[in-house]
Amino acid sequence: MLWAAVGAVVASAAWAAGVFLVGGRGDGADLRGYSAPSNLCSGADYSSFKGEYTQEDSAPTRISLKDKALDEGYCSLGLKKSGSSYADAYLTLQLDLHKKTDPGPEFTANWKNYGESHSGYDVDPVEGIGDEAYLVSQDTVSGSSGGSRYATLAVRDGWVTYIMTYSLYLTSYSQDKNPPALADITDWLKTDAKATLRQLRD
Repeated sequence: MLWAAVGAVVASAAWAAGVFLVGGRGDGADLRGYSAPSNLCSGADYSSFKGEYTQEDSAPTRISLKDKALDEGYCSLGLKKSGSSYADAYLTLQLDLHKKTDPGPEFTANWKNYGESHSGYDVDPVEGIGDEAYLVSQDTVSGSSGGSRYATLAVRDGWVTYIMTYSLYLTSYSQDKNPPALADITDWLKTDAKATLRQLRD
């Protein structure tokens, strides 16, 4: 009986150690050292867009959630070019720290297959950001008459997800100002997502 009890204790300790090692934390969540700021609008980096959109949004929308299952930060910004009275484009940021469930399978299913469930969008995997990342884009701008330009960069690193979305509608863009090219927008998203993820682990 004594040996059986000792064996049970050893097995239990080994199982606990395994959970510790796999999850990176005692609760099993692989959060990679990330923390969610109380204000993602000031805690995230979107400086690449500020060269094009020089006016600050004085009243961005922000939401913060702290829960035993999920920490979340959200920020929505109106982007204004110099001299604009209204937003020329929009940028949204969302950070989720999943503390109870692994978001990996659903994240991959949603973003890798985005083009199959949403007609007219291009989906490209992005290397070098987190464990996996996808760039989803659509560009329907034609001349100066109308259309929209949209790009989302969705990143997963362990059990942490970070999503940046840029959108503009030519009908609301200042008529005397040209919108940035999609290639520039996607470069800005990649640069700022990398910078944000770095600083959220500091």
